[in-house]
Amino acid sequence: MKQARQTGFTLIELIVVIVLLGILAATALPKFVNVSSDARTSVTKGIEGSMRAANALIYAKAASVAGAMGAGPTNVSINGTNVSVHYGYANNLAALILVMDINTGATGDFQVAGQQINSKNATTPANCGVTYGAATATVPPTYTTVTTGC
Repeated sequence: MKQARQTGFTLIELIVVIVLLGILAATALPKFVNVSSDARTSVTKGIEGSMRAANALIYAKAASVAGAMGAGPTNVSINGTNVSVHYGYANNLAALILVMDINTGATGDFQVAGQQINSKNATTPANCGVTYGAATATVPPTYTTVTTGC
């Protein structure tokens, strides 16, 4: 009696093909996933942190200068740059940017709109930024971060 010859793939061959497809998918998947929104959100939160750190530096400098902790705008010198302070903190966003290491010019990634720094490349730039609120006699400066349009 003649034995029938089996055709098809062995289990080992199927496993090798599945492993190869998994490797190809793992290397190709990042090219198709858009992580730019997450990156812009993280950078926006980093800008807020930079604003807080710069304002802490300004406050420390203002505390060491006589008359710089009062209500009137007073200038303090930080690394040779005059920064306008109000109650010891940056008077406005323009004064704060003088201390921060950020490019808001034509070639930079950020734009300034009033008291807000926005990401130029965001889906909705007005909804991807940090708004600076100047200090008052009783309230320290505020930082409002919006990332819904990143």
